[in-house]
Amino acid sequence: MLMQEEIENKTINLAISTSKLTVQTLFKAVMAYLRGRSNPRGKQSIKKLVGQNKGVTNIDIEKTAIRGFGRYAKKYGIDFAITKDKSLVPPKYMVFFKAQDSDALTAAFQEYSASVLKKKKKPSVLAQLHNLIQQVAELPGKVREKKQEHGDR
Repeated sequence: MLMQEEIENKTINLAISTSKLTVQTLFKAVMAYLRGRSNPRGKQSIKKLVGQNKGVTNIDIEKTAIRGFGRYAKKYGIDFAITKDKSLVPPKYMVFFKAQDSDALTAAFQEYSASVLKKKKKPSVLAQLHNLIQQVAELPGKVREKKQEHGDR
C-alpha cells in the first residue's frame, strides 16, 4: 500500500510540474510574438519605417530587381520599403531603408548582383532545346515511302 501511494504522489507531482512547464512555455511564446510585432523586420510600409526614428535613406532600382532583392534584404536583416513613382515612363522604383543598415544593404546588393550576373552567364535550357530541334531538323533523315501493294483477289 505504501508503494502505491508513493507512485500516485510522484505521478501527481509530474502532472503538476508538466502543466507549469507548459504554461511557462506558452507565456514565453506569446511574449516573443508580441516583441516581434512591436519591432517589425523586413519589408514594411514607409510610414512604419519612418516611425522607427532611425533615419531613412533611399536608392533607385529596376523593376526586375524587386523580387530578388527582397530575399537578400531579409537574409541580411534589412528593414526596407519599396515605392513606385508612376509619373515617370517607365516607372521608377525606390527602396527606402534605415540609414544604419547602409553597410548591410551594400553587402546584400553585391550578393544579389553577383547572383544576377551568374544567372545571365548560364545558358538558357530553352534556347539549347530550340538549337537541338533545329539541328535534328537539318539532319538528312531516312525518307520512308509507304508502298501499297495491290493484289488480285
